[in-house]
Amino acid sequence: MRLTFGTAMAATLAFSATAPLSAQAIRQPATQAQDARTLPQVEALVQRYVAQKRAPGLAVAIGHDDAAPVLLAAGRTGTAPGAPAVTPDSLWRVYSMTKPITGIAAMILVEEGKLALDQPISDFFPAYKNMRVLTDPDKSLESRPAAREITVRHLLTHTAGLGYNIITKGPLLKEYERLGIIPAALNMQTEAQGKAVRPKSLREFAERTATLPLIADPGTKWSYSIGLDLMGAVVEAASGVPFERFVQTRIFDPLGMKSSYWQVPESEKTRLVDNYAWVGDNLVPLDPAATSVFLQPPSFPYGGAGLVMSARDYDRFLAMLQNEGALDGRRILKPETARLAMSNLLPAGVTYARVDAATGGSAGPNTGYGAGGSVTLEDVPGGPGAGTYGWGGAAGTISFVDPKKRVRAVGMVNYFPAGKWPLREDIIKAAYADLKR
Repeated sequence: MRLTFGTAMAATLAFSATAPLSAQAIRQPATQAQDARTLPQVEALVQRYVAQKRAPGLAVAIGHDDAAPVLLAAGRTGTAPGAPAVTPDSLWRVYSMTKPITGIAAMILVEEGKLALDQPISDFFPAYKNMRVLTDPDKSLESRPAAREITVRHLLTHTAGLGYNIITKGPLLKEYERLGIIPAALNMQTEAQGKAVRPKSLREFAERTATLPLIADPGTKWSYSIGLDLMGAVVEAASGVPFERFVQTRIFDPLGMKSSYWQVPESEKTRLVDNYAWVGDNLVPLDPAATSVFLQPPSFPYGGAGLVMSARDYDRFLAMLQNEGALDGRRILKPETARLAMSNLLPAGVTYARVDAATGGSAGPNTGYGAGGSVTLEDVPGGPGAGTYGWGGAAGTISFVDPKKRVRAVGMVNYFPAGKWPLREDIIKAAYADLKR
């Protein structure tokens, strides 16, 4: 997910002086945990990011083989004097790292036969039966009939022809904004405007989106989209269970993920980090934890960008995928379903076009797309193996799991733009060097 900041918004943000931050990484000894000193390059990276004031604080989780994860944290949850120290249980806005979780929710239903990859979503929302495609997107909303229907596969892989208010331009963007097709939260100021026009439920979101033309025929083009947000509505309709409850009971609870929220409870708000924007070389407060938009309920659960999570929790999600669907004796997917989710699910003839540095997973020339995340299609020497699956978030967070080399990693920071620093590349380089994979 990519967010930009115009001069009007930047002018409303007050800059806080940076408080002194500790560059000492917090090691998390555990009975079965590998000592952090066996990952010296990762630990040095964590300390360096804080010492160089690239972020007020960050948390990193590195897992490999069957060992407990190495959990590292440094710095503080904000720049204000007295801000709490970051820990592996601090809460971060993961934005588009929500997408793989929504993708796995859909794959649970595929395994149960309640969904099929090539099933039209008009089976659940009939308004999608006769979609239309823009003929001149830059100039008008004129359209023609779509060549085919949108399927579950299309939603999972951003090939449905849907737009995104952070990508789309021209007349269609104005329609997305008019109808409130803006499934994300930034801060209380922008939320006051967004909530006034946004649909109040996933069903209403799906039905409104069906009235808008597509940017391309389904199954013909990879374009970053609201596909995973719409997928949440399909999961809800196919399961008969509210989407957020489905995710909680079928993913979070079985995996012991106790720090994953669509709305941060009042009792946990001291764990939430502040969110910032880089304006030039200045780090400017954007969504302070004490008054965060994530302390209030969202209009509906945003399957593409709505979760707040800890590094420890996201590591458990990745550990389940590394173990092909199971963790600590609890299985949420069969091995073959987990492998399918992390395989290249793009329609024939479609290639992954990647997104800019603001988010995303693998960006090499040999990359495909699976259920809500990118997939590396061939081994990278000294780096990820073929089949590595993952995605990133708009506020700089990153994640990936490499089932072939049995490595996984999570990096948590909170600042826009996500590409301000090469955290993803730095973590990949350090982790594979330390593990000698």
